[in-house]
Amino acid sequence: MIVPEFLSIEDQIREVRIELQYLPCLEYFTCILQYDRVYIDIEERYAKQTYRNRCSVLTTNKIDTLTIPVKGYQPATPTKDILIDYNQDWIRRHLGCLQSGYGKSPFYEFYAHEFNRVYEKKLAYLVDLNYELLTICLRLVGIGTEIRYNLSGAENEGMGIENAISLINNKKHPDSFKFYQPAPYYQTFGNDFVGNLSIVDLLFNMGPEAKSVLLRSCKSQ
Repeated sequence: MIVPEFLSIEDQIREVRIELQYLPCLEYFTCILQYDRVYIDIEERYAKQTYRNRCSVLTTNKIDTLTIPVKGYQPATPTKDILIDYNQDWIRRHLGCLQSGYGKSPFYEFYAHEFNRVYEKKLAYLVDLNYELLTICLRLVGIGTEIRYNLSGAENEGMGIENAISLINNKKHPDSFKFYQPAPYYQTFGNDFVGNLSIVDLLFNMGPEAKSVLLRSCKSQ
């Protein structure tokens, strides 16, 4: 491709800043697919009751929300400092829910052990758990987008990096999705397709076809 003299290669690069989420929803991955470089900001302020510590999965015809309990924190605490509360037996609930919801899905047996190994580590910080799980998901889906971590908002002001912090959240109506348009795929439970669940729903049900589903789900901007 010939680049005009008044444009540099760097000018062609689309960049976005997002937060780190727990087993993110499909919109998170369609967002990543639409940019050349993604900055994941762990310095941003933690917000409770968001995808930072929860995800949605489908089990026996209902949507179940899996939430990671966290220890007490101050209102302005950055996400990187949020500690996981292991006094609650949440790991058993999450893994049990994934087993009951996806145990009979076509690709569960091929992928589940990778996720289980991360939970067994009992990582202290939420960002460490989310980072390791996201890394697995990106590899299994086959997304090669350049990912950079720990870019605070102050660092990227004026750099042309789109700010999408908190745009992908669990309080939005489907009509307001910025990056995602539902492309139906096979799901183990229910006759009606449920969109924008956690990426594990897509991976366990569709395996190697997950990326093609995500590409069809990208919403034009």
